Amino acid sequence: MDKNIDIATETRTNWFERQFKIKASGSTIKTEIIAGITTFIAMSYILFVNPTILGDAGLDKGAVFVATALTGVVGCLATAFIANYPIAVAPGLGSNAFFAYPVVLGMGIPWQTALAGVFVASLLFMLVTVLKVREVVINAIPTNLKAAMAVGIGLFIAFTGLKQGGIVVGSAKSFVTITSWSDPHVWLTVFGLIVTVALLARKVPGALFIGLAATAIMGVVTGLIAMPHSIIASIPSLAPTFGVSIMNIHNVFNVQMAVVILVFFFSVFFDTTGTVIGLAQQAGFIKDNKMPKEVGKALFTDSTSMIAGSVFGSTPTACYIESSTGIAAGGRPGFTAVVVAIMFVLSLFFSPLLAVVTSQVTAPILIIVGSFMMKSIANIDWSEFETSFAAFMIILCVPLTYNISYGLAFGLITYPITTIAADKGKKVHPIMYVAALLFLLLLFTMHELPTK
Repeated sequence: MDKNIDIATETRTNWFERQFKIKASGSTIKTEIIAGITTFIAMSYILFVNPTILGDAGLDKGAVFVATALTGVVGCLATAFIANYPIAVAPGLGSNAFFAYPVVLGMGIPWQTALAGVFVASLLFMLVTVLKVREVVINAIPTNLKAAMAVGIGLFIAFTGLKQGGIVVGSAKSFVTITSWSDPHVWLTVFGLIVTVALLARKVPGALFIGLAATAIMGVVTGLIAMPHSIIASIPSLAPTFGVSIMNIHNVFNVQMAVVILVFFFSVFFDTTGTVIGLAQQAGFIKDNKMPKEVGKALFTDSTSMIAGSVFGSTPTACYIESSTGIAAGGRPGFTAVVVAIMFVLSLFFSPLLAVVTSQVTAPILIIVGSFMMKSIANIDWSEFETSFAAFMIILCVPLTYNISYGLAFGLITYPITTIAADKGKKVHPIMYVAALLFLLLLFTMHELPTK
């Protein structure tokens, strides 16, 4: 009998090694488990931030909570078994804010239609990944404009956080102004911001999650947030959001939604590519300045999870930079991602905690994530006026119009004009001329932003 147990154990061990190459990568199952838990703790804030942000757009918070977890499960398992990378995938922070505030609340697009846009963008992302045409798309957009998109969106997200937290308020005289500080809820946002940036400055693992939890606890202790009735409960229903994207796909065939779909596509496209390269560099997968073939598989798994997420009822996925914490803990093969997927499954039973994650709790996260995206400004070559001015227009107009599409429109229309004026029109890719015409049409066809 002992012999049979030994054979079974050896069989499981051989399967693990064949599938994940744990020993060959210099890791162990114990190390992988620790790395997976570390990564999950660092990124688990998305389970509570995503439902809160999408809840502002009208989606059922309980359904989004389940959709977020299930999308994380699909993304992590796909990364583990297809690419064998220790990279966690889940709905991204940033694309959800774009979905909720400028698209649904700003443009007045129903969330059901916006979700259909996410589904179409995910299919487009899958198509360019399979056909391996991402290099063409990347090369069509100048580096200055790519960087400006990230910076502009970062400023928009940070401004949204300041607004949601009550730190910045509207003003008839100066458009916006600082709060009067008389609202105690504002001080809860300030508390969360101070705690979280202090943790990040000290490089504490899971700083965003710990900061979010500390802010929620402070809110409950001070009576600013109601205490949840329980901590563990049955899994909420996914019915309010499941399949809505597919059922509303007929509503996306217009210029306004075409722009939204392209923004979703490009944001995920560049964010995922950059994150995968950065994490592969950290893990030591890059040899002789060349990416291994598994990188293409990693991008494929991200597009797969993005499709699944849009069907479940969530916004575009991302390869989480927090995976770096698990890599730092020793995670190398995909079993790290399997552990993260298991943690997402277990988290499904903690939905009551959503009640304590208010806009004041998530506002500090949005502000900080905005700061993360500012690093791309270093990639802008300000000496090249014909592209740097177009980049400046994107950075300036995205937050000031409170609309990412308008901001991109000003930049992408400006780019071919300034480049042709500089006698460098041949440098402009035909795709950029098409984009400029589409955005010009956008400015004349979109309705005025609602004042709500």
